Amino acid sequence: MAVTRRFLLLAGASTLALAGCSGRFQTWYEEPLSPAVTKDWHVVDVQVDVPQSLTVSEAKSLEPRADIVWREDPPGDRHAQVAAIMENAVRLGAKGLHGPRPVILQLTMSRFHALTFEAETRLSNAGVHNINFLIQVVDAKSGQVLVPPVDIDAALPALSGNQMRAARARGETQKSQITYHVAQTIAGWLGTGPDVRGSFTRMGI
Repeated sequence: MAVTRRFLLLAGASTLALAGCSGRFQTWYEEPLSPAVTKDWHVVDVQVDVPQSLTVSEAKSLEPRADIVWREDPPGDRHAQVAAIMENAVRLGAKGLHGPRPVILQLTMSRFHALTFEAETRLSNAGVHNINFLIQVVDAKSGQVLVPPVDIDAALPALSGNQMRAARARGETQKSQITYHVAQTIAGWLGTGPDVRGSFTRMGI
C-alpha cells in the first residue's frame, strides 16, 4: 500500500511538473517559395538524413530528454523509422508539383520528439510533437542547389487524454497526425497549399 501510494504521488508530481512547463511553439519557416518558380518542378526523390548523432530515448516517462522520441512503431532503429515517416510526409506535401523540371528534396533532421504513451495517456490538453529539420531543393539532373537549406520548425499540438482516445477510435494515430501536419507545412512552403505558419502556447515540451 505504501509503495502504491508513493508511486501515485510521484506520478502526480511529474504530471504537475510537466503541466507547469507552458511554452510557445510554432510551425515556421522564413518565407514560402514562389509558386512561379515551383510550378516548373516535379519531385523525383525525397532524401531524408537522420544523423546518428541525434540521441534516442526509450524511457517510459512523461518527457524523455532526447532528440528522437518515437514509440508507435515497434522497437527498432528509430532513426530509420523517423526517416520513413518524414519521407512519406514530404512526398505527400509535394504532390502538387507537376512541372517539367525534376528535383530532389533533401532533408536533414534535427529533432523528432513525439509524445510517449505515458504522456499521451496521463496528460489532458497538453503535449507537443516537435519536428525540426533543414530542407533544400536540388536539380535532379545537374545536382545544382536550387534552394539552399531552409530551417523548418513544424511543431504541432499533440492530442492527449480523452482527445487522443477519441482520435484513435476514429482511426487516427500520432503518425497520421504528424504526417498530415508535415505534409501541410511542406505544401505551404512550396507554394502549393495554404500557409500554415503560426505559433501556439501549450503545456508540455
